Amino acid sequence: MAEHTESSKGMPDVSELSIGILGGTGDQGRGLARRFALAGHTVLIGSRSAQRAQEAAEGIGVRGAENAAVAAEADIVIVAVPWEGHKALLESLRDQLDGKIVVDCVNPLGFDKQGSYALPVEEGSAAQQAAAVLTGSRVVAAFHHVSAVLLLDPEVDEIDLDILVLGDDREATDVVQALASRISGARGVYAGRLRNAHQVEALTANLISINRRYKAHAGLRVTDV
Repeated sequence: MAEHTESSKGMPDVSELSIGILGGTGDQGRGLARRFALAGHTVLIGSRSAQRAQEAAEGIGVRGAENAAVAAEADIVIVAVPWEGHKALLESLRDQLDGKIVVDCVNPLGFDKQGSYALPVEEGSAAQQAAAVLTGSRVVAAFHHVSAVLLLDPEVDEIDLDILVLGDDREATDVVQALASRISGARGVYAGRLRNAHQVEALTANLISINRRYKAHAGLRVTDV
């Protein structure tokens, strides 16, 4: 990983870090890839299929490859896969992700006629499941509440949003906070230990309800910080 130097805001300089996004062919992954590429980062989109990854990457000017290659090459890896394949994918990439900061943004949600709802997770949350599987990685939870529609919209120059960052490793959460702030208009805010990731993931169901009722792309802002 590139060496981090302190910026004027007290956050590490993450401008030279490359970012890999597992499951990057989905809207959320492509949206994050697009915004980080706009911020000047080298971005790699991962998928089970190298061809599918390359096709998704071409449209936003980044690189695509198989998940394993992306996990091995990138400085920081964001996990944006569907919840159903979360654990199995991380188990298959344990070696490639060893020693790296891994950012989990997966929301374990179910959907029925009444809308979306949080699913129970044996480990407590998707992020805690990632930490249990990736014992050699530095797992951080972040990017749960970022609208993929806004991330992908070329007419939206800035994302009006605070990004909640959770983790047990202070250096790692500082890096991810700084990375979140590289998205124009956004700000990374420390929001607690990884054991508190469940309610952050679950809150996505509430935001989906807000979006449906108000025909919006709602996000969060933290006051007095």
